[in-house]
Amino acid sequence: MILIDSLYINNGGGKILLDYLVKEIEKKNINVFYVFDERVKNDYKQIPLERKVYLKATICNRKKFYKKNKGKFIKVLCFANLPSLINLDCVSYTYFHQPMYLNIPKEFNYIERLKFRIKQQFLYFYKKNTSYWLVQNSLIQQNLCKKYNIHKDKVLITPFYPNEDLIKDSEIRENNVFIYVSNATAHKNHLRLFEAFKLFYNKYKTGKLIVTVSDQFPLVLDHINGLIYDGYPIENIGFVDREELITNYHKSEYLIFPSLEESFGLGIVEAIECGCKVIGADLPYMFQVCEPSLSFNPFDIDDIENAFVKAFKKEEVQTRQKLFNEINSLISLLIQ
Repeated sequence: MILIDSLYINNGGGKILLDYLVKEIEKKNINVFYVFDERVKNDYKQIPLERKVYLKATICNRKKFYKKNKGKFIKVLCFANLPSLINLDCVSYTYFHQPMYLNIPKEFNYIERLKFRIKQQFLYFYKKNTSYWLVQNSLIQQNLCKKYNIHKDKVLITPFYPNEDLIKDSEIRENNVFIYVSNATAHKNHLRLFEAFKLFYNKYKTGKLIVTVSDQFPLVLDHINGLIYDGYPIENIGFVDREELITNYHKSEYLIFPSLEESFGLGIVEAIECGCKVIGADLPYMFQVCEPSLSFNPFDIDDIENAFVKAFKKEEVQTRQKLFNEINSLISLLIQ
């Protein structure tokens, strides 16, 4: 039996990838046992009780599970960045998709920075307990090897993401509509984006900005509501289901993506496959995914504004996608 350990995965891009992986594995009738975070206990009801367990996401619970079940699995995939807490007698993979384990953004406060420093030390201590690491692109491969002194041959590039539902027959795209699909943690850079959009709109009185900020970020929500009150055409659709999100991608002419740190940038590749042109931060992660139509310095509000202006004046080039879905390659690693 194969084990997929997804403890700690309960929302965001990691949850989207997990949902897709589970769906594809179950379609192939592979004998897999899942460890799920109890915060998603209402999900995955289609999986029989004898092939899953929901646990509270603690180090103690995770270690107990591995000690109790050591020897039962022929392969293990740890899906939440951290290897097993014990050395396993089988081939194990760790899917790494958290850029803060590599570089902690300066925008984080002291407590957040301290938390990730501890996690970095934790990962370094347990890195010996995985046979291979799986990552989404060569940039993360390079940085993971450098940060944790891991040989490149042990870090495999296996990008994957759900894309079968991204194409729509109807064309509803609107000119000069910009979308940014992301939560609102500090490194996602919403505040600079809003200031740049204000400057652009004040000059040209056109355009619309769609964002996806949930009520988990009340300060950013207050900022958005203040801008809307002042008459700026910003629409916050919040955390919406996938169908509505895809509809908004298809409504938008551009994805604008000012994030300061990404391991992958799921929203970038989704937007491209939905037909959006990408206006992206001039940072290495962006060029792993695509050659954007326009790029900008994400630390410079004036430069972000200038990107809005260039898009309005149609001075962009065509976006070129460079990274594609390889879900079958990932599943092949588990069943070989």
